[in-house]
Amino acid sequence: MDDDENYPQWSDEEDDDHFSENVFDTADYENLDTTSYAYTVVTEMSLLTMQMEQLNIMKEILALPENSARILLINHRWDVRRILELFERKGKERLFSEAGVTLHENNGPSLSSQSTITCNVCFEDFSMDEVSMMSCGHYYCNNCWTEHFIIKINDGESRRIRCMTPNCNAICNEEVVRKLLKSKSPDIASRFDRFLLESYIEDNNKVKWCPSTPHCGNAIQVEDEIYCEVECSCGLQFCFNCLSKVHSPCSCKMWDLWSKKCQDDSENINWILVNTKPCPKCQKKVDKNGGCNLVKCICGQHFCWLCGAATGSAHTYHKIKGHSCGRYDDEKVKHIEHAKRSLHRYTHYYDRYKVHADSLKHENEFKVTFEELVRTSKSEESNHKSFRWALNGANQLLRARQVLSNSYPFAFYMFGDELFQDEMTPEERLQKQNLFEVQQQQLEFQVENLSMCLGKGFHGISDTELFDTSLHIINLTRIVNTLCKELYLCIEDDLLSPLQINHPIAPYKSQALTKNQ
Repeated sequence: MDDDENYPQWSDEEDDDHFSENVFDTADYENLDTTSYAYTVVTEMSLLTMQMEQLNIMKEILALPENSARILLINHRWDVRRILELFERKGKERLFSEAGVTLHENNGPSLSSQSTITCNVCFEDFSMDEVSMMSCGHYYCNNCWTEHFIIKINDGESRRIRCMTPNCNAICNEEVVRKLLKSKSPDIASRFDRFLLESYIEDNNKVKWCPSTPHCGNAIQVEDEIYCEVECSCGLQFCFNCLSKVHSPCSCKMWDLWSKKCQDDSENINWILVNTKPCPKCQKKVDKNGGCNLVKCICGQHFCWLCGAATGSAHTYHKIKGHSCGRYDDEKVKHIEHAKRSLHRYTHYYDRYKVHADSLKHENEFKVTFEELVRTSKSEESNHKSFRWALNGANQLLRARQVLSNSYPFAFYMFGDELFQDEMTPEERLQKQNLFEVQQQQLEFQVENLSMCLGKGFHGISDTELFDTSLHIINLTRIVNTLCKELYLCIEDDLLSPLQINHPIAPYKSQALTKNQ
């Protein structure tokens, strides 16, 4: 394949003014940020604001107090759209009842009409100001309520503390909980408020904590799609769905299997099966380190490497005295051959996955270098001297290298027997594998081109050479971006879409080609 065949290019013969006006303007892109994706970084400062926005929507639409709005939102995982749909379908009374929201307050006996009240938990009498009633109408002494709240908070139920009355589904009023806890246990009251605040993250399908270690304190909120890759303001990139490192085009299931396979001993076991034999006496695994078929275990037992039978020690290079190999064991040979193929296949994909992962670590230095060039370049210099195009190229290179690295574990499972054995005939599998590998190889070729061009550096070259180099790198950046898109289209439309088993992957997003508005 020619380097730049069938891809947009710019002629070196174009005049400088035309080039500056069109090529650099259209290439003036920023790094990937949260505004170009449908997700938002939730900081500790913005958490309360975002939570209050949702609470105010519920309070306004359904005419609810804040406590009831929070109960409803927590019960339905802060999904306003879902709540409104259920409101139309189930009606107000059923919706509220199922969530633990009481429709009518103070439907129990009036406390003001009595001088003393008997608590039905401790059975002691209390004055009216020592008793509290929830909106469901049930009342108990403040001491019993407080102990109940403390137990529930310590048990991890702080966001949905139910009334003490048996069979009562009502959630306790947060103002009452807060007031009683502050007077007896301010620390637990603070924990209660913190848990209510963090319920916007803990009980929300669209918000998850950043998995950084140590934890940065941020969370990520997505708008619609949970199968996406996001970047926290702390710099960590991760899969929103499974919280693993960025792994597309692998599905979360594929990545989980691959991560475990790289960590466990499954391939070591295959190597042992292929390259060792059990001693017929002590059953320890023995590795043959010479050409002779008579081997000796550390326990002293001699045996035949070909058939595994115990023998004496007398032998020549070609024959063991008093021994001839037994019958051919077809199943044993098949088992070993299968282990050999599995080991070879895994090694093939792992080696290429690792090579690209190692290149990614090295190429991160490009980004650091070009960020410094952009920072120190003078604003009045022409566009090709601003080095923005080099930084864009480095960002695109990092994204494409990541895609390439992860494309090998994807291929390992896509065209293996572990996940999709019954989904494709051998002929279909071979055809799809060839289609995928053509796309993969094209991307690989252009990624290496871009890496080589960026790795040369730009010191000591003339202004004309720098101008020509910037042209070439801008062109390569766009080519690599196009090939990444085509690889994802191939995976989504030709490989995964026909399968009965659903394996959603995060959509491709370019880190270099997000337009600066």
